[in-house]
Amino acid sequence: MNFENMNIWCWIIPLLVGLICGILGYLLGSRSAKVIDNSAEINSLTASNTKLKGELSDLNNLKASNSKLKADLDACNQRVIAASKVVTPAPVAPSAPSTNLGASAASFAAGAATSSALAFDGSAAKAAFGKTIKQDDLKLVEGIGPKIEGMFKDHGIKTWKELSEASLEACQKILDTGGTRYKIHDPASWPLQAKMCYEGKWTELVKWQDEHKHGKL
Repeated sequence: MNFENMNIWCWIIPLLVGLICGILGYLLGSRSAKVIDNSAEINSLTASNTKLKGELSDLNNLKASNSKLKADLDACNQRVIAASKVVTPAPVAPSAPSTNLGASAASFAAGAATSSALAFDGSAAKAAFGKTIKQDDLKLVEGIGPKIEGMFKDHGIKTWKELSEASLEACQKILDTGGTRYKIHDPASWPLQAKMCYEGKWTELVKWQDEHKHGKL
């Protein structure tokens, strides 16, 4: 009887051990299966980070280039202002000895009104532009329209000569009074164009405007 019981336990014990090992193996296998592999996501994030660093470097390079271009533009504007202030004096014809004092006095009185400005040749202006040009029409300057002309006249700049002697800073301040919608306008060339109008250099002005669209240098 005892021998038979021993044989039974010899079978039961290995079976129990095997069953326990199987259960433990299943539990350990299920837990291991739940471990998520994030290597692909990590690699993707690393690549995105590298790309963003490159874009940031490119942005910094663009900022440096923009600063240099702005400095070059400011220097160019200053040269334009300096050039626009060089006014060629009007030629003065030598006067012959007068034998008629009355005629001399009448001639002086007739020319007194225009002694401070160059004579306006409307025929030459019309020939160059193909249309009738009104003296001291600020709209003849490329970039100036009716509203901007009104703004300048309100600030005391009513003639080509006055505009030719205005600084870039003064022109910009007048534009700024109109608000943000006038920020697209660049007055850097306006004194230069006004100087050509004042001096009657119509052919040169037409050529300049053809080569510089919208009055930009």
